[in-house]
Amino acid sequence: MFRKLLLAALCCVPSIAHAEWQEAISRHFIVYSDDTPEHVRAFTIRLERFDQAIRFWHMAPQDKYGPSARVTVYVLDDTDDIAKLAGADGIAGFYVPIAGRSVAFTPRNSSDISRRAILFHEYTHHWMLTNWADAAFPPWFVEGFAEMHATAMIRPDGSVVFGAPPLYRQWTVGNMSLLPSERLLRSDPGKLDGATRDALYSRGWLLTHYLTFDDERRGQLAAYIGAINAGKSAEEASKILGDAARLDYKLTSYAQRPLFPSALIPADKLTIGEIAIRQLTPAQAAMMPASILSNRGVSPEAAPKVAALARKLAAPYPNDPWAQNELAEAEYDAKNYAAAEAAADRALAADPKSIHALLYKGMAQEAAAVAAKESDPAKWQAIRRWFLAANKVDTEAPQPLAAYYDSFDAAGQKPTANAQAALLYAYALAPYDTTLRMRAALVYLQQDKVHEARVALAPVAYNVEGRSTSDAARKVLTAIEGGNAAAGIAAIEEMTLKGDEKAKADPGKGGDKQS
Repeated sequence: MFRKLLLAALCCVPSIAHAEWQEAISRHFIVYSDDTPEHVRAFTIRLERFDQAIRFWHMAPQDKYGPSARVTVYVLDDTDDIAKLAGADGIAGFYVPIAGRSVAFTPRNSSDISRRAILFHEYTHHWMLTNWADAAFPPWFVEGFAEMHATAMIRPDGSVVFGAPPLYRQWTVGNMSLLPSERLLRSDPGKLDGATRDALYSRGWLLTHYLTFDDERRGQLAAYIGAINAGKSAEEASKILGDAARLDYKLTSYAQRPLFPSALIPADKLTIGEIAIRQLTPAQAAMMPASILSNRGVSPEAAPKVAALARKLAAPYPNDPWAQNELAEAEYDAKNYAAAEAAADRALAADPKSIHALLYKGMAQEAAAVAAKESDPAKWQAIRRWFLAANKVDTEAPQPLAAYYDSFDAAGQKPTANAQAALLYAYALAPYDTTLRMRAALVYLQQDKVHEARVALAPVAYNVEGRSTSDAARKVLTAIEGGNAAAGIAAIEEMTLKGDEKAKADPGKGGDKQS
């Protein structure tokens, strides 16, 4: 069904279908799927079991983030739909970490372990950045940790087993020559092609598994990660693991064992919490194709088509806040700012406390003010009131805080201390958003808080899935570690300017795509 709607959207000839879309809301997820309530509930429970099992295994407390920290998961028909949405062949699922609106797209058929593993892998990244927000991890461990959890098996009795090998990577997991330990353990493994990139995941899994389960190595992983976070380079810290050549020998032997040890998390140790299921209203179901496209992010070329689709889908529902909110976003992405503001007004008339509508009302006014080169401070203050109003509705939502800070840059004004505090709190609420971490590092450097800037930058610098951003973060870290904070500030500002140009393909949004 979605494939037809997606093709219709891209061709700007919408075919409105009223499927029985369900919404499931749990502690950590919002799931949308055109399936039976029973299937959607079971799917959401599996996701929560997965989250709780990671938390129990690693003795992490329940997080204290608000509703905006939930990951929204769209369950589509099959991998062809995912690939079309991603704009690349061979993509079977992907995740976009954006402050307050992180989204993941996955195919309905989750019986295939490699498909299920993609969602689990990406959510593990989200979990790591949310629960261990201040820790730095080298690339092999970031991907190895995600892979070790990606193959989780959720048993019929509700228990969860971690430790199964990634059979979909069996060609590279035992191939030492592709990525030997000497290179694997570097802070930057260098340029990766298809085979070596796969090896980073598979060999990362193997080393993580080995250091986790092997009795002789017990304690080395914690010491190694501790050394990195104490300021040692990844190369220095790797000495804790011994000679690289000998480590390769051990890993090769470990990879050849017939059975791998595993960790069983009993079902009675997992607290799932309430799962609220409801069928979407006709207006909400009708808007779902536009909602999916907007939340995925649209290019300047596609934005007018998505806006035209949203207009047609929303036309029968002029007083529905959901429909008008989706229309406001689509019009904003297409740079139709007056139309976006009008749709936001209609959404606010129906729901005065809609954070989304308050945000897009302010963002539309801000974009129009920038285009008009508005310099009147009173008008900029009026624009910021919309972001302040959104913050008042939910003080734990990061988007209004970040938007308030951004408004000063848009106006060509120096952010106030309150604006800086708002940005830093948004970062604290959404540490999984790498773009937000970079901006927080800029504020910290401007405040001469070098340690805090380093903490914000380190996870970004080690992220090989966002190479351009990680390269920029490394450049900043090199500058500040050399005592040149000014050069670090300049590097972030340069990256921000480039990011602003790139963001024209996805207005009002940020973050890295991971797949």
